[in-house]
Amino acid sequence: MMQNVNIANGPENASRLILGCMRMPALSVEDAANMIRVAYDLGINFIDHATCYGDGEAETRFGDAIALTSVKREDLIIQSKCGLRFDKQIFDWRKASIIESVDGILKRLKIEYLDVLLLHRPDLLYDPEQIAEAFDELEAAGKVRHFGVSNTMPMQIELLKKYVKQPLKINQLQLSLEQSQLIDQDLYMNNKTTDMSIMRDGGALDYCRLNDITIQAWSPLQHGMFQGMFIDNPEFPEMNKVLGELANQYGVTKAAIAIAWILRHPAKIQVVAGTMNPVHLTELAEACKINLTHEEWYKLYLSSGKFLP
Repeated sequence: MMQNVNIANGPENASRLILGCMRMPALSVEDAANMIRVAYDLGINFIDHATCYGDGEAETRFGDAIALTSVKREDLIIQSKCGLRFDKQIFDWRKASIIESVDGILKRLKIEYLDVLLLHRPDLLYDPEQIAEAFDELEAAGKVRHFGVSNTMPMQIELLKKYVKQPLKINQLQLSLEQSQLIDQDLYMNNKTTDMSIMRDGGALDYCRLNDITIQAWSPLQHGMFQGMFIDNPEFPEMNKVLGELANQYGVTKAAIAIAWILRHPAKIQVVAGTMNPVHLTELAEACKINLTHEEWYKLYLSSGKFLP
């Protein structure tokens, strides 16, 4: 049974597990269609894209593939992100760029509107007044229904909120059992013996909870930043030992336990699953059936190299 969440002032009945389509360009149209069917049958109704995923090819593949399925557009919550312009080696939150990006997204996905648009990582030169104008135009034209950000600090969001009238409802941030900076700092507050006491995100977790902003966790099975999976990685023997023990106890995979660890947090975090393997996605979805105990959550946390001060 898929877990769902009502995003404050945003999409309702959104699946806690999100199908992340970054790797979809590697699939044929037929295989992509099968992936969409499998996800939908598992109860995953939230789809995540970005203009930079395959330079738009992920959106094109999805748009072609969904036409081969019986899944209805209105039964999906489709999200995309804009702002990363790797072709120009810039991040770009300018009004014209945002509007042009959305037009391209809709064309590639072959849809008339986005349920959610996220600004993808901060543009260091962003002008909140331009963003507000872009959001107003996109909303008035019926092209975007809800808005949010990704990898964005609390004070940056506060500045946006001064000008943008639409509620910012989502912040997509990195979080995994190994990459748990969102959670660590509170535990090690004022502790000079460890770098884990350093606040690197401006208190984003508590800020988002206070402001009814749903966090979406990306790279939930990765260690470092794009350094690979920690599952069955010999660099993390204790973590994999505990993951294995709990996997055997609950009758699921280690990866499902790692996802369940994120889902257990009371912030009701959504998790972006980027796999394009139907079997793997089915295994990950088993995480939604598991409610780790308080003790099990901490046992996993400590197995990842953390300690209680």
